[in-house]
Amino acid sequence: MFVQRTLRQAIKAHSALSSPSAASLYSAKVLSSRFYSTAIAPLDASKLEINASKNLKPLQDNSKLVFGKTFSDNMLMIEWEAEKGWGTPQIKEYGKLHLDPSAVVFHYSFECFEGMKAYKDKDGKTRLFRPDMNMKRFNKSANRIALPGFEGEELTKLIGEFLKVDDRWIPKGRGYSLYLRPTMIGTQESLGVGASNKAMIFVIASPVGPYFPSGFAAVNLLATSEKVRAWPGGTGDAKIGGNYAPCIRPQLDANKEGYQQNLWLFGPDHQVTEVGTMNCFVYWKNEQGENELITPELDGSILPGVTRDSILSLARQWGEFKVSERKFTMKDLVKADKEGRIIEMFGAGTACIVCPIKKIHYDGHNINVPLDPSDKTSQAGKLTKRINDSIMNIQYGDVEGPKGWSVVI
Repeated sequence: MFVQRTLRQAIKAHSALSSPSAASLYSAKVLSSRFYSTAIAPLDASKLEINASKNLKPLQDNSKLVFGKTFSDNMLMIEWEAEKGWGTPQIKEYGKLHLDPSAVVFHYSFECFEGMKAYKDKDGKTRLFRPDMNMKRFNKSANRIALPGFEGEELTKLIGEFLKVDDRWIPKGRGYSLYLRPTMIGTQESLGVGASNKAMIFVIASPVGPYFPSGFAAVNLLATSEKVRAWPGGTGDAKIGGNYAPCIRPQLDANKEGYQQNLWLFGPDHQVTEVGTMNCFVYWKNEQGENELITPELDGSILPGVTRDSILSLARQWGEFKVSERKFTMKDLVKADKEGRIIEMFGAGTACIVCPIKKIHYDGHNINVPLDPSDKTSQAGKLTKRINDSIMNIQYGDVEGPKGWSVVI
């Protein structure tokens, strides 16, 4: 009923425009302000205002860092209005957001986010890893849920200034970093279902240690088909909050059975899609006898991970084995397992870079994934370790890497 009422109100407001030219102007204004906000006031890093916190928190010792539990002194915030565009960026003391209970983010999940890290290199310089890709995906996610676009280079500049203000929070040492969480939410105060005429970007930061503090720890997966993470035409390729909460219950169920994560399957043929919240990679000898690194293709249900793209780029640059993006199923994996063709398997994402997989439970049977046959104590395969080290070397500036991958702030 309230949807119909909202539609009637919108039609009435549109009908109030007395002339075709006024109607055209109205339509153009809505389109330009929502999806091309640069036509009004673009996001502009030069307008930044800094009101840094004077109440500095004590730093955590590196050995006590827990992912996402400790936050830096400040935060970055920029508000947007459909009639005005992007407002003045502000760096201010970390604190609670003041939102009306009717804000659309609470009712209709108008929220998207990114995951990034800032690293200290051996010379004390601060680096970001491929921030242009994060900005591109952030914009794509915002557009998918009718939130406003923004200038990616400007937000990257603002994040750089934020890092300068909270520089002391970037932990030193290989494996340590400052995790950054850029987030955009719809803030319009309304219960009507429609695009939000107000939005906010905020960026918070949390110092983190190595994903595997004591070295790799390979995981066991429960192949899950009765619950679906994403589907073609849905929002699986957007980094929005609504994709994550529905996955928690299946993960808890998997945990009860002794598995760390779900291996998400899709369709009647049980296509392999993602590992928990990570992209999925299999290194095997394919049916043509070739060594091949394979990951599901970006069909609209797979998140285009920055780490995923980096792994594919490096592997193709090495030119030592076939690299493929295509669909494959559990039937393919089961067959490869029976024929002894699986070499390694791992998940990939910002938090861990790579996460080795050692077992998959599927349809009452276990697939035991090899790790490193030359070292029975190893918790990761040779390729998994090589990829991890190669990306980390670039992140910390120890190796130059492809142009634009490691950006000094």
